[in-house]
Amino acid sequence: MTAKAKSRSAQSRRWLVVSGIVLAMLALTAAIIWSFRFIEMYLETSLEGFAWAGYLIVFVVTLLSSATIFIPAPSLAIVIAAATQWNPAIVAIVASIGDTLGEFVGYAAGYWGTRIIVTRHVAAYDRAVDWMQRHGMFAIFFFALIPLMLFDLVGLAAGALRVKPWKFFLACWGGRIPRAFFLAYVGYGIPGLIRLWTS
Repeated sequence: MTAKAKSRSAQSRRWLVVSGIVLAMLALTAAIIWSFRFIEMYLETSLEGFAWAGYLIVFVVTLLSSATIFIPAPSLAIVIAAATQWNPAIVAIVASIGDTLGEFVGYAAGYWGTRIIVTRHVAAYDRAVDWMQRHGMFAIFFFALIPLMLFDLVGLAAGALRVKPWKFFLACWGGRIPRAFFLAYVGYGIPGLIRLWTS
């Protein structure tokens, strides 16, 4: 197989993986929203009274999702689904804080020198280090803004380069806030779309 063919094959595999993750997140979001509807019908009550529990679940799920290095987790789905039931602004703020705090696991791994984690991603890790050296906090902000597993590498690089924890937190949270608000208000608009389609 030629180098060009190998590159095409690798790119196709990446697109399949990304498509699979997107479809899985959409299916999970739909399942969570349906379960909310089922609970409301079964209990014959609104879930608004359980908002505190909803915000706690959002915080815990986003915290654990961000704390898992290189493992996709359902934080996007839970943020969208939770915002269909509870205040989207509070959902977004809680999710952004949980997400940011969870990213300190990758930061700490890089800070304490556990580069063994990136033995399978050495080239990507080296690029992340290069981005951090050239762009600093902007690199953290930018990659925190977009939903990619690549941020784990940026967190590792930030820790390895001894970026100050408060700078890492502010740059990461700065990227997570607009992302969380976008996802939350997508979720907030879903019930209206459902009513429009079913009316």
